[in-house]
Amino acid sequence: MPAPSDSSDNAPIDTSDPAVIACYEPYLRMLARVQMRRALQAKIGVSDIVQQTMLQAVQGLDQFRGSGEAEFRGWLRQILARHLCHLDRDFRRDKRDVRREQSMQQQLAQSSLRLEGLLAGQGPTPSQNVAMGENVVRIAIAIEQLPDAQREAVRLHYLEGMKLSEVATEMEKSSGAIAGLLHRGMKALREQLGD
Repeated sequence: MPAPSDSSDNAPIDTSDPAVIACYEPYLRMLARVQMRRALQAKIGVSDIVQQTMLQAVQGLDQFRGSGEAEFRGWLRQILARHLCHLDRDFRRDKRDVRREQSMQQQLAQSSLRLEGLLAGQGPTPSQNVAMGENVVRIAIAIEQLPDAQREAVRLHYLEGMKLSEVATEMEKSSGAIAGLLHRGMKALREQLGD
């Protein structure tokens, strides 16, 4: 299976083999978890929406007009956003709201940026920024491998941008317990990624 580019976000991506899309499955799963409302997650699994997104991406691969990996991730995020908006509309039985779809695309882009910068720390150098862009899929995989409570705390705090107290309320734990989960989760991520 082809892997994402190893040189930079602007390096050309080989779209001649549709299997390249499978490399981005953990990335799409992480973004879908962040953006799917809990009510929807109870009715349809994150894996289902990611599989639908990947299927549409494979079917429309010849429509991808970008060249670099960052553009490819953006294209995949647009497909995911459309699926999430359609799913939300279908369950709400409302008319299509273009503003909601654009908002979903913006939210996915913000989550993607947070994912890319998760381990960058304060004031990354340009080479660290390139390395972070290259490793976005590795980061998503590493987050998926965390224990459930750590993964949820990391997702809510770092990817959704919730405050510590908000995460504590959402997870029905004390702020101290959440701080511990975040500390252990970040430590495990750094170890997995060789930081």
